[in-house]
Amino acid sequence: MALQTRPKLLRVGVIQDGRIVEEHHLLHDSVTIGDDARNTIVMPPSEARPPRFKVLENRGQQFHLIIDEHMQGRINLGSSDVDFDALREQGLATRRADDTFDLPLQESARGKVDLPDATLFFHFIPAPAPGSKPTLPPELKASTWRTVDRVFFGILLTMLVLYVLSVAIIVAQPAPVEAEVELDQLEDRFVRAIIPPQPAKKEEPKETAATGEKKPEEEKTAPKKTPTTASPSAPANSAERRQQLTEKVGNTGILKLLGGTGPGGGDAIADVLGNSGSGANVAEALAGATAGGALTAGSGGGNGIANPQGDTGGKMAGIGATQTSGAGTVNTGQKQVVKVPQVVDSVPEVDSSEVKPKELAREIQRRKASIQRCYENGLKRDPSLKGRVMIRFDLTPQGRASNVEVEESTLRSDEVINCIKTTMRTWTFPFKPSDDVPVSYPFIFSPGE
Repeated sequence: MALQTRPKLLRVGVIQDGRIVEEHHLLHDSVTIGDDARNTIVMPPSEARPPRFKVLENRGQQFHLIIDEHMQGRINLGSSDVDFDALREQGLATRRADDTFDLPLQESARGKVDLPDATLFFHFIPAPAPGSKPTLPPELKASTWRTVDRVFFGILLTMLVLYVLSVAIIVAQPAPVEAEVELDQLEDRFVRAIIPPQPAKKEEPKETAATGEKKPEEEKTAPKKTPTTASPSAPANSAERRQQLTEKVGNTGILKLLGGTGPGGGDAIADVLGNSGSGANVAEALAGATAGGALTAGSGGGNGIANPQGDTGGKMAGIGATQTSGAGTVNTGQKQVVKVPQVVDSVPEVDSSEVKPKELAREIQRRKASIQRCYENGLKRDPSLKGRVMIRFDLTPQGRASNVEVEESTLRSDEVINCIKTTMRTWTFPFKPSDDVPVSYPFIFSPGE
C-alpha cells in the first residue's frame, strides 16, 4: 500500500532592508501584488506595475510563476539557477496571450522576484502534521511580568507600603485619656446650657387686717361719646339698607332682564321663550326689561336683543354696560411651498459579466430611502447642501457590499458621506458572483425646487 504524502505549502515573503517584513503560507490560494487592498501582498503605488498583478497562480493543484517582459529575478529548478531573461529567451516559460510568461513550478523549485522597492521570495515547505498547533518562540511568548506596566506597578506598590506603615503607626500610638471636667471649670455659657435658670416665684399678696379695710380701687371712667346727628338720607336700620341695595342691583344689567315684565304683564323671559303663540315679538316681550336700559340696541343700527331683525353688520350689541364688536379679518399668513429633497441616481458601472447593471440599479433604487434620510439629516444643518457623490464598492460572492469608498465627491458634508458608507455596508444583494465585482455608483443630491 502506497504511503500518502502531505502536500507542501508555498512560503512567500517580502524582504526589505535585509529583513523579512511579511510572510504567507499558502496551500491553494494564488499570490497577487500591487497597491490594491485586495492583494495578497500590498505594495506602495508604482508606475512599473499595475494595481493588481498575479505572480503565483494555483491551477490544477499546481503553482505557476507568472512574469512579464520586464520583471527580473532568478529561479532554481532543481539542477541549476536560471534568471528570468533566460526563461523568456530559451522558451522555458510559455508565452500567453496577454504578453506574460507562465512557468509551472515543482515542489523543489525556489526563487526570488526583484521589485523596485522590495524582493519577493518563494519556496515550498512541508505542511504541518494534522492536529498540530503552531507555537511561538520563547522570546515572543507572553508572560505576566512582560505585560505588566512596571511604572504603574511600582507606584501602586509604594502606595500600598505607605498605607500599611501609616496604619501601623496609628495603631501603635496609645489611646488619649480624656480628663473629667468639673462644673467650676466650665464657662458660664455651658453652665447655663446644662442647668437652665429657674423662674422666679411670684409673691402672694398679704391678707388685709381684720378691720375690714380694703384698698381703694381706681374707678375707670369710660370716655364719653359725643352724640352724632343722623343724616336724613341714612337708613334707620340694617333691614332698610338691604332693601335699598336689592332695588339698586335689580334695576341694572341682566337682573333687570330677569325681573322685567312683558306686554301682557307676565315675565319677559317667559313671553320670549313660551309656546303660547301670542304673536308678540321679542321687542314687545322685552319692553319692560329695556325700559330701564338693561338691554340696548347696538349703535349704528346694530343688532341688539331689543331689535332682533336679522344681521345688520354685527357692529355692536349692548347688554347693560357691556358691549361687543363684530369679527375682524384674520391673517392666515402667506402660502409656503415645501421643497422636497431629491436623490437622483443612474446606471452603475459594473466590471463583470455576471451582474447586469440595470438589475443592480433596481436593487439600489429599492434601498434609496435610507440614502434619502442621510441627505435630509444633512439639509437640517445646511439647507443649501447639494452635490454629486461617486461611491465605489465590491460586490462579494455572498451578495454584500464591502470596501465601500468614495471615488469623487462635490458634496461638502463628511457626515452625509459617512452615513452613506455606513448604510451601504449593511446592504445584501441577491447576486452571487464567483469573485469580488467592483461597482461604481453615482448619487446626485439637490434640495428640491
